[in-house]
Amino acid sequence: MTVLSVRDLRVSIDEVPILNAVSLEVAPGEVLGLVGESGSGKSMTALAIMGLLPSRAVVNGDVDVLETPVPYADDRAMRLVRGDQIGMVFQEPMTALNPLMTIGDQVAETVRIHRKVSPLEAQVIARRTLERVGLANDRFPLDRYPHELSGGQRQRVAIAIAIALTPRLLIADEPTTALDVTTQAQILSLLKRLVREDGMGLILISHDLAVVAGTADRVAVMHKGTTVEQARASRIVTGMTHAESQRLLGAAMHVPVRRAAPAEGEPVLEVEGLVRDYPGAMRLFRRAAPFRAVDNVSFVVRRGESVGLVGESGCGKSTLLRTVLGLHRPRAGTVRVMGEDFTRATGADLKRLRRHVQMVFQDPSGSFDPRWRVEQLVSENFHLLEQRPDRAEGRRRVEEMLDQVGLTSRDADRYPHEFSGGERQRIAIARALITRPAIIALDEAVSALDVSIRAQVLDLLAELSQRLGLSWLFASHDLTLVGSITDRLMVMQAGRIVETGATEAVFAAPAHACTRALLAATPVLSRDRLTPALSTDTVPLSVETTDEP
Repeated sequence: MTVLSVRDLRVSIDEVPILNAVSLEVAPGEVLGLVGESGSGKSMTALAIMGLLPSRAVVNGDVDVLETPVPYADDRAMRLVRGDQIGMVFQEPMTALNPLMTIGDQVAETVRIHRKVSPLEAQVIARRTLERVGLANDRFPLDRYPHELSGGQRQRVAIAIAIALTPRLLIADEPTTALDVTTQAQILSLLKRLVREDGMGLILISHDLAVVAGTADRVAVMHKGTTVEQARASRIVTGMTHAESQRLLGAAMHVPVRRAAPAEGEPVLEVEGLVRDYPGAMRLFRRAAPFRAVDNVSFVVRRGESVGLVGESGCGKSTLLRTVLGLHRPRAGTVRVMGEDFTRATGADLKRLRRHVQMVFQDPSGSFDPRWRVEQLVSENFHLLEQRPDRAEGRRRVEEMLDQVGLTSRDADRYPHEFSGGERQRIAIARALITRPAIIALDEAVSALDVSIRAQVLDLLAELSQRLGLSWLFASHDLTLVGSITDRLMVMQAGRIVETGATEAVFAAPAHACTRALLAATPVLSRDRLTPALSTDTVPLSVETTDEP
């Protein structure tokens, strides 16, 4: 007996083919990993199974749950199927959860829609379900709101909503993409445990082959809306032969060509005793003690050096970057750029120094004005120059910079929505480079990209570093990624730098417990071995403590 059977599923929207001949099967207690590059049809397949496609979509093929056809033609019947027989966990829990409802009410709502129970009974089931996903009542009462939780904790709430009625099939669409490696390992362990305890089937959608290979029983590869190959997860490295499978595998194991470590140059960024506090929350007309996000941090980045900054979610990485770049005011400490005091600079001096330090954010779409063409976006930083180029010279520089990041001069006249995720990140890098800075900070700049696009962007960063002599400050929760492109590594925990050293030395002999935990939780995929994220039998279910807001 199968939990899910999909045969020759075809979907088109406005006569444009989206899915073509998708076939899948999931058995009780089985985890099926669904992988493929962005746009391959993974999420559309999940939405088709759930009956959540746009009204203009035309669906053909057979989808059976527990050997019973899914009643797509009957909206009322489909509402009963969703949540009761099929549960779904979306990629971004903050957009999937209702910010105006408590976590208890959101889990209880699912119960009350499908079961004739009293509000009190629904709350009891909600409490029991939240306990199952590791949110104990003493720390996470039912009256908490989503914004009061960390990313990993919100994802646990989303999982609780999906499993409240013990569905026979659970679909998890990129459930760990934005989480740090230790939180990711805990969420994957939780999903595996729930599958084992409830005997349900799980479809795990991900662009991370290492995560899928270490979690799934079988793997299905999608390409251009079609399932092109399926195999046991244990054979993902050696047994998959399709060209697309091989391409994804190569991209997942890709290591950028590392240049030799630069000779010790002059400092371009000096941080000394930096402290950043956030005001405490108001409680009964009294404000709690301030929260210290960055605690007495000091480091130096030299010309041509690539420095990695890693740590769990909530450790202070992003706050440190924003404080260093002057987007937050520090409580104490000094930041020097090119030997000059950047912290206390104002007016013309601040403008002059700011051109030397630029930033690339995690989501380029969020940092772009969608109404501006690429030429306007890339040339925006010209206002930092002492003498702004005229229109013709500005256009020439924009086209030159687009060429350097692998785009074309014609792209200058297009809008951000006309580009893929990887191309938008290239535009963000071009914008950061246009003032010829000394150092660029990247905050999770490639974490949301699929493996093939990520490999392209990493190659670009390595090539630009070698050709232009740039310095990079690369913040990420992905140690494998940071380890492949940096010369030196800093590990951050609870607002402090707890370990620093040459990247290879830190990887070979980590001295701090936090570093060892991050390395142990990082899945590694190579031609001769697969090291999954922490064994799903040994990862503690206790909720992450460093991921608090």
